[in-house]
Amino acid sequence: MASVKTKTVKSRAAAQKKNKSAIPGKRSAFPSSFSPMLATLVDKPFDEPGWEYEIKWDGYRAVALMNRKKVELVSRNNKSFNEKFYPVYDAVSKWGLHAIVDGEVVVTNEHGASDFSSLQNWRSEADGTLLYYVFDILWLDGKDLTGLPLNQRRSILKDHLPNDGIIRMSESFGATASELLKAAGEMGLEGIIAKKTDSEYTPGIRTREWVKMKTSLRHEVVIGGYTRNEGSGKPFSSLLVGVFEKGKFFYTGKIGTGFTQAQQKDMIKLFKPITVNKSPFTTEPDVNKPSRFRPDPPKAKATWLKPALVCEVSYREVTTDGVMRHPSFEGMREDRNARDVKREIADTNLSQAVSTKTKGRSNSKSKLKTTPVKTSRKTVVNPSEKTQVRKLNGKELQFTNVQKIYWPKEKITKGELINYYYQIAPFILPYLKGRPESLNRYPNGINGKSFYQKDVTGKIADWIELFPYKSKDEDQQKNYMICNDEETLLYMANLGCIEINPWSSTVSKPENPDWCIIDLDPGKRTEFEDVIEAAQVTHTILNGAGIPSYPKTSGSTGIHIYIPLGARYTYEHSKEFARLIATIVHQQIPEFTSIERAVSARKGKMYLDFLQNRPQATLAAPYSARPKPGATVSMPLEWNEVKKGLSMQDFNIHNVPGLLKKRGDLFKPVLGKGIDMKKAIKALEKI
Repeated sequence: MASVKTKTVKSRAAAQKKNKSAIPGKRSAFPSSFSPMLATLVDKPFDEPGWEYEIKWDGYRAVALMNRKKVELVSRNNKSFNEKFYPVYDAVSKWGLHAIVDGEVVVTNEHGASDFSSLQNWRSEADGTLLYYVFDILWLDGKDLTGLPLNQRRSILKDHLPNDGIIRMSESFGATASELLKAAGEMGLEGIIAKKTDSEYTPGIRTREWVKMKTSLRHEVVIGGYTRNEGSGKPFSSLLVGVFEKGKFFYTGKIGTGFTQAQQKDMIKLFKPITVNKSPFTTEPDVNKPSRFRPDPPKAKATWLKPALVCEVSYREVTTDGVMRHPSFEGMREDRNARDVKREIADTNLSQAVSTKTKGRSNSKSKLKTTPVKTSRKTVVNPSEKTQVRKLNGKELQFTNVQKIYWPKEKITKGELINYYYQIAPFILPYLKGRPESLNRYPNGINGKSFYQKDVTGKIADWIELFPYKSKDEDQQKNYMICNDEETLLYMANLGCIEINPWSSTVSKPENPDWCIIDLDPGKRTEFEDVIEAAQVTHTILNGAGIPSYPKTSGSTGIHIYIPLGARYTYEHSKEFARLIATIVHQQIPEFTSIERAVSARKGKMYLDFLQNRPQATLAAPYSARPKPGATVSMPLEWNEVKKGLSMQDFNIHNVPGLLKKRGDLFKPVLGKGIDMKKAIKALEKI
């Protein structure tokens, strides 16, 4: 599983230097569970000294319980988020705190505002960037902090924040509530939260020292049934919802908009096991009742459900009989217990009491703002789901057997391989675009049976580009797959292609390779240190002739050396050029190298393979994973890295993405202008 890499934070190191006894608060054992403090809804903004304001994030409330090695991320009804929001769980696990922290899990849009709809549909980081906005710390290193004032708790929290990653501080703002609420509405935010600066934290209590002010009317409701209009092809036409009051279930409206057909299909699956014969509402609603907005409604049939599922709805207003006008579905709320969902009525007394004291006061110190978050790609598949569908750049991809083990010793799954290729796609794609692929498939992992597949006619998605060919023994057209984009790359990974094997030429110039390859392939009598020496000798020869060259590990046992050709020469030219180089190298170190094609003729020596430079021959691409122990990667290197101590195990699917962020693509020049082969040959002949 790809995870968030949080650096050792400066603030944490500084905090560890302090004596733990200096942390304020009462000594207390780590709580076995924790219920978050809740805010009271008010009907309008108020401004009063001694209050501070935060953005009301449109997400899932989440408490992080970090009891040394035992870490839990739970919802406000104590449901585990460990798997559902695994990047947040990973980040919290690596935070290194012995603490309890309160916050909100959100997905943000391009403007930095939280997007509840995207959070609802989130399955992996391909669906959006998850963030954990933290706003309170309740327990730390054996001390209960709930009795401390809010501003002191937040100061302690800030001192222990990671320097980067997806854990962020939910900042407070100093402008007036009226100004902030107006700004929140303009930015499309749900609202703001006002908190008394000196308030204590009261777990499980809906307090008047924390209040919420909303930019629009939204409420949680319980689904008690659904309707389907006569003649409709949709899974359902509307949801029948309500709230609980004193143990009774009251109807509050019919929701007919806001959901996609895909969401409806998923919801119907949830409805089937809780279908009941009788209406769960205290008074059965008339689902065909005309209204002034719809005097002639279509005939509908109701299906009743046990009131167990919670969703969120936005609406214009509530009528005198308690029914919502123009409700629209916002998303399911699996973090809420149905019995806890009651009609939320704004507290008018609180806002009236404080607003009269502060009428006309305006002390704007800062403007409300959200910051767009740029994070690197990490996962496209969720490691907890066996089969899943993802939409990527308009293409629908189905990933299957995600949890299948591909590397048994290391317990690395197919899903981790797919996520690896998603992370490094920008780096590997330049070496794949426009190139036919020879598929080497390992559907059951590195210890299972593998097979090569060149012809993919009628066997792959119709949006993948093909390159036609005819084999020597058959006069029938066949087709290679071409990998032009990350969707095709991930499609290949899902087929079990652990390694990616492109041609050296593209379909635009199929007879002209972009590079020449020297493949240093050790024999039974040679060690990897001999390969390193042979690579160094090759580099010295090429460097002396003014020929640029670029090495990479094979990811298996050897080293590949690439020379840019710029598609200026044929495969025959490339092969003979490589033969010349291999011959010169062999002449300098004949004791452990060979240029003989027949394995028996090499006598266990290292093979200086120049025959990779022939039409349709393929080699593992730069950054390709290999079906070898350790999930190794064919990794481009600087020449000064090709020295004693270099190991294939230095580069694997877990550490390469991080390395690429630091070093970039060292192989870029391979796709450059290319050498002047005539000049290069003349220079080599002088050696």
